Order: sequence, then structure tokens, then C-alpha cells
Amino acid sequence: MTATPTPKSTARGGARLRWRVVDIVVASVVGVAVGLVFFAWNLTYNPIGSALGALLPGVQGSVHGVWLIGGVLTALIVRKPGAAIYGEMVAATVSALFGNEWGPLTLLSGLVQGLGAEIVFALLLYKAWGVVAAMLAGAGAGVGMVILDLVLWYAGAGALFATVYAISGIASGAIIAGLLSWLAMRALARTGALDRFAAGRERGDDDEDEGDDSSPGASAVDGEHAAAR
Repeated sequence: MTATPTPKSTARGGARLRWRVVDIVVASVVGVAVGLVFFAWNLTYNPIGSALGALLPGVQGSVHGVWLIGGVLTALIVRKPGAAIYGEMVAATVSALFGNEWGPLTLLSGLVQGLGAEIVFALLLYKAWGVVAAMLAGAGAGVGMVILDLVLWYAGAGALFATVYAISGIASGAIIAGLLSWLAMRALARTGALDRFAAGRERGDDDEDEGDDSSPGASAVDGEHAAAR
């Protein structure tokens, strides 16, 4: 038998996905902060990307995951539909306003990259927020980035370049935007800054579980140690 959803459970599900004022504020703050990271990365990227491209054309995509952090990190913290698109778009807007070589097209990149991550979280029904989900979302953002870049910036590139760029870009999304964003979210949760979010409450539950090591077996061992002293 399958359980029939009750009005109460349906309401809880709706509330879980509904944006609150605090969600908008925090998503905006995260987006702006990541936008400043984008700006700093824009200033340092060219020599790094050129050096990598000289080693193997297309492998510069291995560091492009930095530009995918906004959507994944925002979604991991806020956990609402649209958070990945919103966070990446805010970050892209900040990057464009500070000035970069890509101009208004930065916003298009932000939209496509955020959408790539958003699709993954949507396919997971906005219920999976672990490291695997984060890395899949980062890879999804990487897919969006690769497709757009091969159309806009690398049109006419050979099959080898496109293949290397696709593999390195998607892997970079999974590792830099996915894994590192998840680690950053966990680090923020430990500070208590995310206590009003599920991400922060999860960390609190983990701490309680660790603190509950005062099981009968553990108590017995402690008692033996005390007796030995």
C-alpha cells in the first residue's frame, strides 16, 4: 500500500520549497560575495588559462569551474527552486558591473550555467543536498558552460579541442563548483551562520550524533579508564 498525502504533509512540502525573506537576503549576499570572487578570478585567469591551453588546447576548462560556484553554493545553502539560477545570475551581474572582457554576455553565461545546476537539483526533486548531488549539479553547470562556450567563444574549434574542453570543463564543475561548494557550505554551517537553514540544522544534528557517543559501551570503557586511574 502507498500512503496517501495528507493536507498537512502537502502544506509542509509547499513551505519547504517556498522562498522566505531570509532566503532572498542570504542568496543575494552569497551571490554578491561569489561575484567578487569572479572579479578577482577574472583578473588572474588569463595567464593561467593561457599556460594550460599551451600545454594541451582545451584543458584550460579545468579551471573554469570557479565561474560555476555561485549557483551551486547558493542552492546548497538556500535549498529552494530557482536558487541556483538566482545565485549564479547575481554573481554574474556583479562580475559584469565591475567590468570584464566578456561584457553583457557574462549575464548569458550566468543564466545558462545556473540553469545547468538548477536542472540537476530539480531532477533530484530538491531533496538531495549531499556531496554527490553537489558534484552532479556542478557537472550540470559545467555542461551548460561547455555548450555555450563552444558556440560563443570557440566556434569552429576542432573535435580534439572540443572534447578536451568538454571533459575538463565538466570535471572542473564537479570538483571546483560541486565539491568545494559543498565543503564551503559545511564550513559555514559549523560557524552557526546557517542555523536558520536546513544546511545549518543538518550540521547541528551531526554534532548531536557525535556527542551521543556516550552509549553504554562507551560509558563502560570510560568507567574502566577511570578505575585504572
